[in-house]
Amino acid sequence: MQNIPPMQDSPDPDDSTNSRRLLLFYLIPVIGFFPSLWTLYRHQGSREQLAVSRLSITLVLTWLLGYLLLASGSTTSDFLTLRLLILNSFFTSGYFLVSVWLIFRIIQGKSHRLPGFSNLAERILGKY
Repeated sequence: MQNIPPMQDSPDPDDSTNSRRLLLFYLIPVIGFFPSLWTLYRHQGSREQLAVSRLSITLVLTWLLGYLLLASGSTTSDFLTLRLLILNSFFTSGYFLVSVWLIFRIIQGKSHRLPGFSNLAERILGKY
């Protein structure tokens, strides 16, 4: 007679640990863009993974657009060069701090949503 293990009602703790690690990986500044993009392209992952992937891509693209606009503005302007470079450094620091803050929120088990950006990410990348 075979011994059949009982069905587990609770989810596997290893799955939630791996899922949390993936969420953390998606939110690594700049580097997390690539696995996030791959996850959305393949339509693989849980609903939470897809939402964090959308948020990560939106944050990176917003930062990149702002970075390029401020950098190009600083090269074309004689009077505002230093001010735009300082603003660019604040903008970049803000992006990194928001990413680290979201990583800490996921480690603590709290929500990964950002007011405004999460809604924007769902509107723009929701179909992917």
